[in-house]
Amino acid sequence: MRRRLAESLAIILSVASLGAGAASGPSSLEAAKVTKAPVTQISGHTTKKPKKSQPYQVGTASWYGEYFQGKQTASGEPYDMRDFTAAHPSLPLGSFVKVTNLRNGKAVVVRINDRGPVVDGRIIDVSYNAARSLGFKERGIQKVRLDLYQPTTLAELQPVANPD
Repeated sequence: MRRRLAESLAIILSVASLGAGAASGPSSLEAAKVTKAPVTQISGHTTKKPKKSQPYQVGTASWYGEYFQGKQTASGEPYDMRDFTAAHPSLPLGSFVKVTNLRNGKAVVVRINDRGPVVDGRIIDVSYNAARSLGFKERGIQKVRLDLYQPTTLAELQPVANPD
């Protein structure tokens, strides 16, 4: 306890002595403005904002629906076009992916339960309901961004509301 108190006191005194004898230069916020680095100020401390994560994949998505309803998926479960599921060629079955429509910004989280797509140039086949929520059911295909997703609770996976 005494050691921590002594270390804290030494740090405070060092900082105070630096501030008293040092020439007045730009603050860290002013320096950040000069270098144009994004900063956040939290309770007197300045930190850089975290960079946006890189997408797992960006490419064309399609959807599959009624024709496959009830047929067995690669995971062994029957396909349900009303579930938020998808087919991906290589992601582990049971993993979750956030799919973002790059045209309108809408996003959903789907569970990978099947293999596909079978059409070259496509990166994912989403279920009918996922395509509907993403806003590309009528178009059939759409450019999307895939991000790996790790839900902390099952409640995070529940759809908010149907857009139609």
